[in-house]
Amino acid sequence: MSEQYFDSTPTSVSSPVTIDIVYDGEMFKFVTDSGVFSKGALDKGTQILLNSIDEPLSGNVLDLGCGWGAVGIILSKLYKGINITMADINKRAVELANINAKKNRALVKIIESDGFQNIDGSFNYIFLNPPIRAGKKIVYNLFSGAAKHLKPGGALYIVMRKRQGAPSAKEYLKSLFENVDTINRKAGYHIIKCKEAKNGI
Repeated sequence: MSEQYFDSTPTSVSSPVTIDIVYDGEMFKFVTDSGVFSKGALDKGTQILLNSIDEPLSGNVLDLGCGWGAVGIILSKLYKGINITMADINKRAVELANINAKKNRALVKIIESDGFQNIDGSFNYIFLNPPIRAGKKIVYNLFSGAAKHLKPGGALYIVMRKRQGAPSAKEYLKSLFENVDTINRKAGYHIIKCKEAKNGI
């Protein structure tokens, strides 16, 4: 089987590149590499996810499956005073996220974690671009884990392509959360926002 970005230990030859991203008037520099998601550019889904945030962020924020760190690091600059945790199963991604946090002077916490395995506490906001190719069981486990780690009044933001199962994922999310809404549709991507985990989750 070929290497996937959600493998814990990439074996592909490292070939890092530095990219510039301008977001909301801020300039960011990121190092990306082979063996991680979306080497060489900020992927379209992540751009749409960031552009779809519809309320000011505060408190504790989790960037789950952070890759080389775009979401968490950008949010740390846009929303002052929030506490950001970034997590990924991929060792190389975690290394890159640490490099990029220092490069952009972002005050964030970065951990290596298989899903929520090494994540403690609860969060006001969770952001997730799920690893679709890892399979439905793993993706849905991330959804249920998010429900358990979301604070009352908090929100889970998910980006998924329609053709990769966004409609069926939304139906499953309704079993976990009281409020599940598609807040944006663009270029085949759906942004799903979930609030209020159901009792007993």
